[in-house]
Amino acid sequence: MDVKNVYNTVIAERVIIGLEQAGFEGHYFENTKSMITFLKDFVPNGSLVSWGGSITLDETGVIEFLKKGNYKVLDREAAAAESQEKLMQLYIDTFSADFYFTGTNAITMDGKLVNLDGRGNRVAAMTFGPKNVIVVAGVNKIVANEQEAISRIRNCAAPLNAIRLSKKAPCVSSGKCEDCFDSGCICSYTVVTRRSPVKGRIKVFLIGENLGY
Repeated sequence: MDVKNVYNTVIAERVIIGLEQAGFEGHYFENTKSMITFLKDFVPNGSLVSWGGSITLDETGVIEFLKKGNYKVLDREAAAAESQEKLMQLYIDTFSADFYFTGTNAITMDGKLVNLDGRGNRVAAMTFGPKNVIVVAGVNKIVANEQEAISRIRNCAAPLNAIRLSKKAPCVSSGKCEDCFDSGCICSYTVVTRRSPVKGRIKVFLIGENLGY
């Protein structure tokens, strides 16, 4: 018996019950490979797709899958390499996407998504615009409640992302949130998504692996 897999499945099923009661669509996959296989039939060819900045999307191969697929791609990395103006226009164009992919900083046991964002484009697209939002998350993002979610973000996800982005913020040195207002701060917007007002628009793909920060 794979004890970890049994445990992850039990926890994920509890979370999905909460998600679906709040209008989300929930799916659980034992591993990344099975999730990618599912995506091949789930996202129709020709769809306009984009994504938010996410280590989880990189680790799972979702971005590579989208770029190689038969999709119309709004590529944030390509736009950023061209100019800030192109990137800002892409953020706006993303609101018309058929599918928007993102990670999440935390998911509570009762099915809330909790996110802290720097510029706000990621949480903005989650809450409004794209026809479908697919949130990809490892089981390591599951926490008991909103309080634990905020603690996880402030003392784990935010410092790691600040280091990754080479930001000059106090958490880079201390390893925990210092509640700063420095120019390098990536903590501008805290958004708790407690329901999907358009039933099924936000789809949460939980994977039985530790992914992202």
